[in-house]
Amino acid sequence: MNQKEISAFELLPKRHWIALGLTCLFIATLLILIPVQQELERRTYATQLPVPEKESDVEIVTPKWDMNKIKQGDTLAQLFSREKLSSQTLHALTQSEHGKSLGQLNIGDKIGFHIENDILVGFRLEKSLFESYEFAFSGNAYQSQHIIIEPDVVETFTQGTISSSLFESALEAGMDNNTTMKLATIFGWDVDFALDIRNGDSFSLIYEEKYLEGKKVGNGDILIARFENQGNVYTAVRYEDKKGYTQYYTPKGLSMRKAFLRSPVDFTRISSRFNLKRKHPILHKIRAHKGVDYAARRGTPIKAAGDGKVIFAGRKGGYGKVLILQHGTSYTTLYAHLKAFRRGVRVGKKVKQGQTVAYVGSSGLASGPHLHYEFRVNGRHRDPLKVRLPHAKPIAPTQKEHFLHYAQVMLMRLESHMHGDYYAYMDVGR
Repeated sequence: MNQKEISAFELLPKRHWIALGLTCLFIATLLILIPVQQELERRTYATQLPVPEKESDVEIVTPKWDMNKIKQGDTLAQLFSREKLSSQTLHALTQSEHGKSLGQLNIGDKIGFHIENDILVGFRLEKSLFESYEFAFSGNAYQSQHIIIEPDVVETFTQGTISSSLFESALEAGMDNNTTMKLATIFGWDVDFALDIRNGDSFSLIYEEKYLEGKKVGNGDILIARFENQGNVYTAVRYEDKKGYTQYYTPKGLSMRKAFLRSPVDFTRISSRFNLKRKHPILHKIRAHKGVDYAARRGTPIKAAGDGKVIFAGRKGGYGKVLILQHGTSYTTLYAHLKAFRRGVRVGKKVKQGQTVAYVGSSGLASGPHLHYEFRVNGRHRDPLKVRLPHAKPIAPTQKEHFLHYAQVMLMRLESHMHGDYYAYMDVGR
């Protein structure tokens, strides 16, 4: 009897063949899908943009801005409302990285809007020629960047002799009003520019000029200056200490700054001096004039002569509106015939030297607008024009050696310019 031939199919159970078939189907499916997935990933990667990881990678494309200055009384909320932008938009702007900068607007700052289809897509806040903030809408939020432009700084020498006024002579020497005011401020503790200036007085200085792309955009700090007044020579050197604090000192390290200003108003005429036997211009009686009168236009700012605290702000008989400041335990200054006090100036308020505290007026018994200024030491009246003013702190002992060397180099540089000599100097770092 011949045995029947048995096939491989009959030797394996049926369930094994089903499992084998499913495995083959799975492998075939993978072979088809893997190339497709790889191709999809390749195409997706090729069209994706790189995501910036830090601010420096963010490139904000902005339009040519039409900038407008911030004026007195302007608020950001009002400015956004004028542009028909919602408070929600302003809130979203403040939530960006540099949003806090929008809470520090000053008069003279400039802002610009970029609006498309009633949506704020760009905003710019310009604090100066050298500093600004830009915001751009991206996705569902605002990205921002803080832009600082470093100008090119060139040191410039100039000098002049006064024939009429400091401002006119400084203008002839190529100085702008801002630099002239800085010069007057530096020497304002030693020289009363309303009284002491004489024809023939002279000045010389080295100061910084700032340039952007080859165009002058302003002046910087005065590095060293000399002022000769009625035969007296005053020299001031700008010095920055290790903590970044800047002040002007004499070449020997004494502070140019005194505890008090010589005059609380700028460039005004003295109409009446300290005189204990003066005849009152209105009462026509002999009445001691225990201060100095500065004739000035109504509304001229009055500065605090020194750091102190307001101990009186109100009316006082013939003095009209009066402000009295206490400076430490020994000194007080009085300002009378005022038009008004500066906002926020009230009893108990602390003030800083040079801060505007009031404005010239003619309240009380006054023949015209002027400031009556008194200076008292331990309750006794002293002539503000002659009293010896205490100095502020000198250069710190730990920095005096370095300062003296630096001051000597700066003096040599100034003198070389004045005399037209040539010297080669080293840079003196801090």
